[in-house]
Amino acid sequence: MFLENKKIVVMGVANSKSIAWGCAKALKAQGATLIYTYQNERMEKQLAKLASPEDLLLECDVASDESIRRAFATIEARFGQIDGLVHAIAYSKKEELGGNISDVSRDGYALAQDISSYSLLAVAKAAKPLLKAGSGVVTLTYMGSERAIPNYNVMGIAKAALEASVRYLAVEFGKVGVHVNAISAGAIKTLAVSGVDGYKGLIKESDSRTVDGEGVTIDEIGEVAAFLVSPLSAGVVGDVIYVDKGVHLT
Repeated sequence: MFLENKKIVVMGVANSKSIAWGCAKALKAQGATLIYTYQNERMEKQLAKLASPEDLLLECDVASDESIRRAFATIEARFGQIDGLVHAIAYSKKEELGGNISDVSRDGYALAQDISSYSLLAVAKAAKPLLKAGSGVVTLTYMGSERAIPNYNVMGIAKAALEASVRYLAVEFGKVGVHVNAISAGAIKTLAVSGVDGYKGLIKESDSRTVDGEGVTIDEIGEVAAFLVSPLSAGVVGDVIYVDKGVHLT
């Protein structure tokens, strides 16, 4: 139990199929105390069905600097310091994902960047004073950041920006003993993926390209996230770790 007595913030659990939920389960299995954040009252109700009574649930709308400030002020008041952060948040308007990328609206582009990329910088800034040396920050990305995946348009660009943010944060946070990395997860049927037109075909194609013909699971991704937030991965800095069972190889 390499996370025993450690306090980890998990952002982005939507339901039991969320990759963030796979991360939460793996963290809990390694002994972590979990601090969940949710966007609004509707998401709180979903999260409350999954969380344990001893877990802390906090509202944190990453589109609002004030909401982020309040959430981390509460965390500081309750725990003082924390030992890690899992950022699993992304969003874009569905209509900005398909069609021609040159047709993306200015507002749609900005929204995807704000929620899917800038939010990591915003929450990292708030968490930085609370993170103990040896802590890890992990975010979630996808292969669409480097390859043109059908119907992923503006989100692919946002994920590319997210990965660049990881590298710059890794340099900054490394100076205070905190390692920052990203997981590039394979295609899984989650609430976010179901918003992509033709997602069933995407998942089928992805699964056919894994080394064993079976798709990666949220539990497999979660176990890597647990390692990456822990001091065990202190030598892994600013990397994008593929957890897709080999899909990116071919």
